[in-house]
Amino acid sequence: MKRRGLSSTQSDKLFEQIYDYLLERIRRGEWKEHEKLPSVRALALEFNVHRLTVFKAYQLLKQNQKVYVKDKSGYYVQPGLGLSLETRNDPIISAYVQESHLSEIHQVQATYQFSKALLDPNLLPNLYFSEYVKKVFDLYPKVLGTYSTTQGDQELREALCQYFHKHFHFYLTADELLVSAGSQEAIDLVARALINPRDVVFLERPTYSPAIDVFRRQGAQIVPIEIDEHGYDLDQVEQFMQLHKPRLFYLNPTYQNPTGYTVPAEQRKRLVELAAQYHCLLVEDDPYRDMYFGEKPPLPLFSYDTSGAVIYIRSFSKYIAPGLSIAIIACRPSIMKVLIKAKSLSDSGTPLLNQKIFLHYFFSERMQQHLEKLRIALSIRRDLMEEEFSVTDWEWVSPQGGFTLWMKLPQTVPMDALLSKSMEHSITFVPGLICDPLRESKSWIRVCFSYLNEQQLREGARKLISVCNMLQQ
Repeated sequence: MKRRGLSSTQSDKLFEQIYDYLLERIRRGEWKEHEKLPSVRALALEFNVHRLTVFKAYQLLKQNQKVYVKDKSGYYVQPGLGLSLETRNDPIISAYVQESHLSEIHQVQATYQFSKALLDPNLLPNLYFSEYVKKVFDLYPKVLGTYSTTQGDQELREALCQYFHKHFHFYLTADELLVSAGSQEAIDLVARALINPRDVVFLERPTYSPAIDVFRRQGAQIVPIEIDEHGYDLDQVEQFMQLHKPRLFYLNPTYQNPTGYTVPAEQRKRLVELAAQYHCLLVEDDPYRDMYFGEKPPLPLFSYDTSGAVIYIRSFSKYIAPGLSIAIIACRPSIMKVLIKAKSLSDSGTPLLNQKIFLHYFFSERMQQHLEKLRIALSIRRDLMEEEFSVTDWEWVSPQGGFTLWMKLPQTVPMDALLSKSMEHSITFVPGLICDPLRESKSWIRVCFSYLNEQQLREGARKLISVCNMLQQ
């Protein structure tokens, strides 16, 4: 029988993979409370491993109180681990209680959507954009009848090479760029191409929650790296690199999602040095770089990389044209070959029409000038949100760019009740728990000030405060 998703021949590693597989199925509700689990013999045959390997997995589940044993009968699911039917039908509560799927929260219809780290469509020059779409069809009349290459449009990649060199001192060629359909596809592509089950992956704590989902799905062993307003503890990072020998470190060092923190330049240089020394890839996700409210942020980590230790993901979807969903991956040729092969297995390339529209729209003088207007509009909305929340005893660090506030609420606020009551008042936000690889940040929430207009921001903030106050009475 074919072994199911196991990557090592060492039983001390295989039993951990079987443990993860069984626990995930229990959490998804595929096995109900008090339901008997497959026998040790049956699982050993299914996975083509020794029975002792499966037995060790079951013993760990028993030790962690995920299953219980009936004498001479077998292993059974411990109650309280799966989702109730009521919870499964409530996507935002389901995401909070069980999974980390940000998409489930986004599916909830609400008037005050503080959960979406997207730009208010009314802030974009939409009429100008529609005119440009027509111009692109004039320039490329056969564009709808043509596929892009898997790696992406050559004209766009060459233009981006010049852009990156001019603004960020990147030294690369068009062959070292790949066009993806947004940063989430880029993260998924990197994970599928480079991560095997039980590989160690460093993630910031907290971090972008879909990244947790992506690397968990690949079976990675996740090690959290704390980030605060001062950046990382690099002594700890080096110690962890020595100890864990990570395959990669996924990080978002510029206006970090969800916190808004920015890692200082001197830490970036040292981090690149550590990555080269310990053979760890740095996957730098950089979706908010242009949205600064004062000084420009430090250069990307990729600017300091001379050894090929950094994979750079730059999304342009958040504030240029979300509907086009364009992101770029920059990396050295040895990695690029693997990424192109992985992308070719899932699609024939990012849509060419989107790439051509983006090429002419983004590099136009008017769009570049409009970025300054966006920065002003977002800084005003940040100030407005902070003004509304200043009447509370909530805690946060004011971000110098990006779309989000990362806020700590009093521990007396029951987060599950806050989620439920907020939805009743047509409010959504992101619970900090799903941004935490350890799932321990129960008092934190992420609220976005970018998607709603100023009146909606004020109304929604006041309603959220009111709901919170009701729960504390």
